[in-house]
Amino acid sequence: MSELTRLIPDLTQTAGWLPLVFAGVMALAMLAYVILDGYDLGVGVLLMQAGGEAHKDTMIASIGPFWDANETWLVLGVGVLLVAFPMAHGMILGALYLPVALMLIGLTLRGVAFDFRVKARHEHKPLWDRAFFAGSLLAAWSQGFMLGGLITGFKSYLWGYLFSAVIGLCLVAAYCLLGAGWLIMKTQGPLQLKAVGWARASLAFTAVGIGAISLATPLVSARIFDKWFSFPNLVMLLPIPAMTLVLLFLTARSLKRLPTRLALDNSFGAGEPFACTVGVFLLSFYGLAFSLFPWLVVDRITIWQAASAPEALLVIFYGAALVLPVIIGYTVYAYRVFWGKTGELKY
Repeated sequence: MSELTRLIPDLTQTAGWLPLVFAGVMALAMLAYVILDGYDLGVGVLLMQAGGEAHKDTMIASIGPFWDANETWLVLGVGVLLVAFPMAHGMILGALYLPVALMLIGLTLRGVAFDFRVKARHEHKPLWDRAFFAGSLLAAWSQGFMLGGLITGFKSYLWGYLFSAVIGLCLVAAYCLLGAGWLIMKTQGPLQLKAVGWARASLAFTAVGIGAISLATPLVSARIFDKWFSFPNLVMLLPIPAMTLVLLFLTARSLKRLPTRLALDNSFGAGEPFACTVGVFLLSFYGLAFSLFPWLVVDRITIWQAASAPEALLVIFYGAALVLPVIIGYTVYAYRVFWGKTGELKY
């Protein structure tokens, strides 16, 4: 830990605490995006398995009031990276140019398809459904590929690319698990039962992705390995993987019990799979943040080395102090207004 202490400057000085604050804001934005936009990306990936048009309309209606605003968190996170950590912004986006471009194409295709399918003639509607599915899949996989690149330190070698590609598939599965959990809460009847099956199919691949990231992260850096496997850290951090396994077990148990309950018109525990999955995401994010801190690029550039001048950060800080509560406020308000079971799709 002496090496970590050496990398952290005096936090009583402006140049010490301001970069830390912006790193926290960026982490909050990325976490909120992954969870909030993650479930609606998952719904988009699952769309083509719904069967009838009525089920597809219900799935679209379940995310309709939320999906566009959920992407605000991505804009905020990337914006903070650009203005607060410009050196890291250039390094990270330069290394991830292709997956970022693919993600933007996917998000654009998804947005266009969402709006066009409601005006399309009946015979053209399947085309926009496929476009919405393709955009969701491409965006989700690209984000997983970027996560794999972040873990490996953006090193250019074959195994790193293969690892990133596998993590991309696992993140798609994790988003499907989130999306299925969302549908279990928001829908009812046959579609709700289908969502239980989708969640079961996604759970194993999600667990594989978490395991792969957990094993790979300490291996890419001796510093990260020491943070996890030195005493007393090993004992103090043990609850993180233990709680993750417990939540995965609770998710599996809940999905096993739900079909019987739903057949008896008993919706008790319908929110449990989604809540447990969110808990898994929170724990995984915390473990990853602990591993990477204080690095923005593993073993190459820290938060303080990448930060803008303290005077510039102070100006941006005042703006963020105004904007962030507004974003949080309207997000909470929107979810409160549109909470409950999804009704018929109307425009």
